[in-house]
Amino acid sequence: MSPAPSDAIEPSGRWRQLVLLAATVLLALVPWFSAASVAPLISAEWQISRLETALLTVAVQLGFVVGALVIAFSGAADVIPARKLVAGGALLAAGANAAFGLLAVDLVTALPLRALSGAGIAAVYPVAMKVLAGWFRGGRGLAVGTLTGAITLGSAAPHLIRAGGGVAGLDWRLVVLTATAPCLAAAVLAWWGVREGPMSTPAARLSLRMARMALGQRSVQLANLGYLGHMWELYAMWTWVPAFIAASLALTAKVDAEGASGVAFLVVAAGAIGCVAAGALADRLGRTTLTMAAMALSGSSAIAAGLLFGAPTAVVLVVVVIWGITVVADSAQFSTAVSELAPPGTAGSALALQTAAGFLLTGITIVGVGLLDPSDRASWTLAFGILALGPLVGIGAMLRLRRHPDASRMAGGRR
Repeated sequence: MSPAPSDAIEPSGRWRQLVLLAATVLLALVPWFSAASVAPLISAEWQISRLETALLTVAVQLGFVVGALVIAFSGAADVIPARKLVAGGALLAAGANAAFGLLAVDLVTALPLRALSGAGIAAVYPVAMKVLAGWFRGGRGLAVGTLTGAITLGSAAPHLIRAGGGVAGLDWRLVVLTATAPCLAAAVLAWWGVREGPMSTPAARLSLRMARMALGQRSVQLANLGYLGHMWELYAMWTWVPAFIAASLALTAKVDAEGASGVAFLVVAAGAIGCVAAGALADRLGRTTLTMAAMALSGSSAIAAGLLFGAPTAVVLVVVVIWGITVVADSAQFSTAVSELAPPGTAGSALALQTAAGFLLTGITIVGVGLLDPSDRASWTLAFGILALGPLVGIGAMLRLRRHPDASRMAGGRR
């Protein structure tokens, strides 16, 4: 019996490779928010403000931008085998995170080490996305959603580490060092299991000329504006919602720091559900439909969460979990839209600049929220209301994109 057409064109072993890539990315992303998970402890020990503590996360964002641009400009993803590049990136992230936990004594010594962790991670999940494309033609939406879900779980993991051991109340360095171990495991797993797929294509080097050609197209501009609206909210939410949860639950449920960390893990990790669901539905519903629905829910949840500061615990938890699910659900769809809309040969350069601009923007909102006083409802309402402006702008951009003639090229004409 001859194989079905879908079996004939899809490489065998693709689901095994997806599991390996997802596991590698999950483990390698654990150091990203290791400092944020113990921010109050670091702030108390170093006698620094919550805004200065937030710079430890901003440094990771900036390091990621620099690392991603270096890889894109140099074409390293074509010169270095994927397993070596991912494993090397994970080792760099792990080593820098361990050095942060062992050696950092103030912001001056900590920030370069945090930036190095971000640079290492830049060699992990963008490269993993490229590898994934070489294994999947059909079912790519679900595969990308699964990988994005793994990124989300890895980002949430430090909160679980703090909640799960008694060490958190004793020494923040133990939490950071514990978060290093999964990253080392990611390096081993990548070296052993990550392989380029039979449909692999060369990674596009960043060309400013090609990027300008793509960004000169109105539909690509709108897709990028939607992405920037999404990023305005996402990483600031991941950075500050643990502090919001701790402060709110302390008023109503008398939850200790470890208990609040456990709740923060659940909220951020819930985003993995949204990623997988959105990945499975994106090609059926259309890019603009899915992204607008996700941003409407996440922006509304942001506003509601701020207004509900200090409200009954169950009410607050329902709202922030919905926020956690929806804030990242649309993440993969903006880059997919650019890949469908950009002129041939320009998508890689456009996506490299899109990623850099998005992560640079996250530094602004992370710092911006940190400027506000976290002690009362008015401050949280203002902070989360500011974050909701991103989804509002993003929805407007995607509405305009939906009406643009080029939108017929997305998701097989489903816009």
